[in-house]
Amino acid sequence: MARPNKIRLLFLISLFYSALAAAAPLRFEVSFPASARKEPVDGRVFVVVTRDAKREPRLQFGKTGGQYRSVPFFGEDVTALAPGQAAVIDERTEGYPLDHLSDLPAGEYSVQAVLNVYTTFHRADGHDVKLHMDQWEGQDFPRSPGNLYSEPRKMTLDPKAGGTVRLSLDKVIPPIPVPPDTEFVKHVRFDSPLLSKFWGRPIPIGATILLPRDYDKTKISYPVHYEQGHFSTSPPGGFGEAPEPAADATERQKERAKQRDEFATTWKSDRFPRMLYVTFQHPTPYYDDSYAIDTPNMGPYGRAITEELIPYIESHFRAIPQPWARILSGGSTGGWESLALQVFYPDFFGGTFTYCPDPVDFHYFEMVNVYEWENAWEKLDKGGWLAVPIPGERAPDGMVLSTMKQQLKYERVMGNHGRSGEDWDCWQAVYGPAGKDGYFQPVFDPATGAIDHGTAAYWKEHTDINAYLQKNWAQLGPKLAGKIHIWTGDADTYYLNDAVHLLDDFLSTANPPAGSTIVYGPRQPHCWVGPYTLSERLKMMASYALAHAPKDVDPAWWKMDAR
Repeated sequence: MARPNKIRLLFLISLFYSALAAAAPLRFEVSFPASARKEPVDGRVFVVVTRDAKREPRLQFGKTGGQYRSVPFFGEDVTALAPGQAAVIDERTEGYPLDHLSDLPAGEYSVQAVLNVYTTFHRADGHDVKLHMDQWEGQDFPRSPGNLYSEPRKMTLDPKAGGTVRLSLDKVIPPIPVPPDTEFVKHVRFDSPLLSKFWGRPIPIGATILLPRDYDKTKISYPVHYEQGHFSTSPPGGFGEAPEPAADATERQKERAKQRDEFATTWKSDRFPRMLYVTFQHPTPYYDDSYAIDTPNMGPYGRAITEELIPYIESHFRAIPQPWARILSGGSTGGWESLALQVFYPDFFGGTFTYCPDPVDFHYFEMVNVYEWENAWEKLDKGGWLAVPIPGERAPDGMVLSTMKQQLKYERVMGNHGRSGEDWDCWQAVYGPAGKDGYFQPVFDPATGAIDHGTAAYWKEHTDINAYLQKNWAQLGPKLAGKIHIWTGDADTYYLNDAVHLLDDFLSTANPPAGSTIVYGPRQPHCWVGPYTLSERLKMMASYALAHAPKDVDPAWWKMDAR
């Protein structure tokens, strides 16, 4: 009888451990084979889950249309991860919009893993930092060449049932093709000596130039419209990108296609002022755009643009190398840049047409007063009992779409040490000092939302545009008279209009007079550009340049088109 009892005991023990194994928490083990990458890698591994199997999960996580919408994703840093070695995503891993894997409802999902590769930069300031080296994709790491990903897999996930899922990062994102030059569109790209010295490795900058009609048939020199904005190698204004909208296109997509077609037709007509239309490419290891000024964390991008990139354009494309002929514009990120370039380089540029700029006064950093508030997540009432979440995004009717706490958490899960590649991290890298570890000194505690007022004071001294203007207006006022023109919706999606009002309060009473124009669109969201088409705005800029050109300049670029 002893033998059967022993067998039964062993069977029961086996069932016990099988039950334990089945109840093990849900986890993902992510690795890559040597066929995908032979060298160990530093970076951040993500697991993305979605119910939508029509598109790859890696193309569904991250912000959508500027809004903080995303399918669930979970991320962990890896250091010197070798081929065949597994990175683990488990219950300890932070996620967004779900906090942890245990918050995932049981169901059928499409699952994919992504590895964002970090490069070690030995900066000229003596700091070594690990960040994503942009591959001319604009810090869009789900599409960044050299990053790794797995094949999407359909599977049932149930955190209560647990289990281990193994994913292989056996795919490598290929290089992005270089857009070809055309009759009208030319591309420039070169390594910036200034930026390469700062970052300790080659750092490219570039531009896309839209030429006017009959450029090759004349010897005329032209004024330039320098439009600031997010990374793109597409033709300025979407020139030549107006295919017939798809049958299921939205009304907004149809309207944009119509406007692009109208712009291309107008640009090529013989009754439109001829000028150069230029967009820049200056992605950084923090963001898809540098914000076009010199900063401790980003490096000398302001100098690179004004001392390297623009002089190159002027010497190769018959641009008039005079301040009156350099007209700035841009919206949102580009709105702040266009205004900042004009303010910090008042003698170099002739005027700015700025739309929906990012915060121009940090008393309203979106909704947060970084100088006086204690926390960026919530605001206590005067009695100190009620903590109200601070909104970060709204619809034109006032409906809150996301909060500051949600936005900052989203970026924290995308990457620590400011490596999310997103707005709040970029702003802190641009506006603030470098920390002791070489990464930027945060103004917000990423875990609590607490505001560091010492860092905020640095912001005010160096990059708060309104504070800078007020402090230096005696010298700047005469140089900027009549050069600042701003349009913004008064229901801006990210509350950017409030800071513009503070800037308006100063400029409208400044002495000497600013001669600025600031226009608000009632109930208009981000990014309202006034009641003008792109063609109308360009003609406005050309007219402005003509009005400010020296009397001895022959405006052939205008006369031959406006006859």
